[in-house]
Amino acid sequence: MPNLGVAIVRQYERGVVFRLGQVRNVREPGLRFMIPLVDRMRKVSLRTVTMPIPSQQIITRDNVSIGVAAVAYYRRVDPVKSIVEIENVEAAVGQIAQTTVRNVVGRSLLDQVLTDTEKLNESIKHILDRITQQWGVFVLLVELKDIELPPTMQRAMARQAEAEREKRAKIIAAEGEALSAGRLAEAADVMADHPIALQLRNLQVLSEIAVEHNSTIVFPAQLLSSVRAVNRFVSKERPEHAEAPTLVP
Repeated sequence: MPNLGVAIVRQYERGVVFRLGQVRNVREPGLRFMIPLVDRMRKVSLRTVTMPIPSQQIITRDNVSIGVAAVAYYRRVDPVKSIVEIENVEAAVGQIAQTTVRNVVGRSLLDQVLTDTEKLNESIKHILDRITQQWGVFVLLVELKDIELPPTMQRAMARQAEAEREKRAKIIAAEGEALSAGRLAEAADVMADHPIALQLRNLQVLSEIAVEHNSTIVFPAQLLSSVRAVNRFVSKERPEHAEAPTLVP
């Protein structure tokens, strides 16, 4: 059909017309007519292209060998440049993307590659976009999607993470002990000012132990003084004209 002077350009395409080898114009979507045997049309797709970047071994700045794979999204924005300025735009973008990923990751530390991925993605996109502008290509997005670490490095990072968790656990336990010691000190001060509180606490503990019927309770010698203290407390609190029972030790 193009040789007969008739061509159909789809909505997502643009038709670059060459007349006797020279660029004539760019045809919009629809049914387009040309001069037979004189005009030639090259159709260019303007849809976004998903281009996987194969995994490659890269040595980071701190001499760690890792495997990095990525994916890039680009589209042609200038149909004429994408045909005239370069022979195969897909292969060119793929090769420059691989090289850029290797260079950017190779200049970074391993920790930066693992934690600052967004910053690396933006750097790679900026470099690619600057280079591919002359080919009529716009790079929309570049993402590092797979980072392979050597087994020795994985084990070292696992040990580091375990040590970090243990450190946090010990710090939390120490903070709990310090808080508990402070509360016990406050309780000791209160009991020192009110001896009867200590005796009542002893009796409460005994009642809690007595819930288990198979338990044998041994009363320490301090219990006798506790009972005497309770007797003194009751005698002080009762009215003078009332009689209160006395606990016999």
